[in-house]
Amino acid sequence: MKQDQRASSSLPKGADEYVSYDTPAGPEHYEGDGRLKKGFYESELARLQEELVKLQYWVVQQGLRVAIIFEGRGTAGKGGVIKRITERTSARTVRVAALPKPTERERTQWYFQRYVSHLPAAGEIVLFDRSWYNRSNVEWVMGFCTEDEHQEFLRSCPEFERMLVRSGITVLKYWFSVSYEEQRKRFESRNKEPLKRWKLSDMDLEEHRQYVRYSMAKDTTFQFTDIKQAPWYVVPSDYKRRARLNCISHILSSVDYTDVTPDPVELPAMEKIPYVRPPFQEQTFVDQIY
Repeated sequence: MKQDQRASSSLPKGADEYVSYDTPAGPEHYEGDGRLKKGFYESELARLQEELVKLQYWVVQQGLRVAIIFEGRGTAGKGGVIKRITERTSARTVRVAALPKPTERERTQWYFQRYVSHLPAAGEIVLFDRSWYNRSNVEWVMGFCTEDEHQEFLRSCPEFERMLVRSGITVLKYWFSVSYEEQRKRFESRNKEPLKRWKLSDMDLEEHRQYVRYSMAKDTTFQFTDIKQAPWYVVPSDYKRRARLNCISHILSSVDYTDVTPDPVELPAMEKIPYVRPPFQEQTFVDQIY
């Protein structure tokens, strides 16, 4: 994987996140434009989701604690991957933490404090849909934090994550990258479709305008927080299907698990007890439109 020469010429050299794509699964599984064919994608997704269920059983049985961080640019596909991960798993075991903007009280706390309560307990996997890295990315780019706060985060974050790892939490960090032109296409698509327009905010527009500054924020974030105990993994996301499969596959390869799926159970017969049901017509039903 390397940066492609077709990166937007309107950006400073190296600022775009366009990469060249090979065909590692075999050329027969790709469209002419490099996208995965739908049939192959769906079959692989189903296979990986089955493995995620096996991982879920293992995490519960072993009492593991797993925190997975999803960061990156707007429209890069973080939510799409999270949706596919949770599609077949139990919300009691695999839960999503997507925190709103901090309250006035939370702004006076230790910066990491509001995230600590969302960390996994034994037998849990927590998916952070954005995380404490808001400080070194969104907040720094948009001017929502001071330079002193930014610098303090860069000093403290590696130690905070080392502490999590020492406590026994598995920390996985994924950065979803998307090229300038692809991001623009996705924002334009949201703008055109009324059902998607709610996903296009003033912050998104400003983020697109500040694309280069976000590149700078990512570079600085990686420089200070790409540590061996909790390294960053970049997920190129111009092709969403590839990104989803590659990320899920990497998660599965990062946790050593064994298939402990329980055997099918025998359903018990209904217990017979005396019972007289109230009149059926006394219940209120929804209208049968379909």
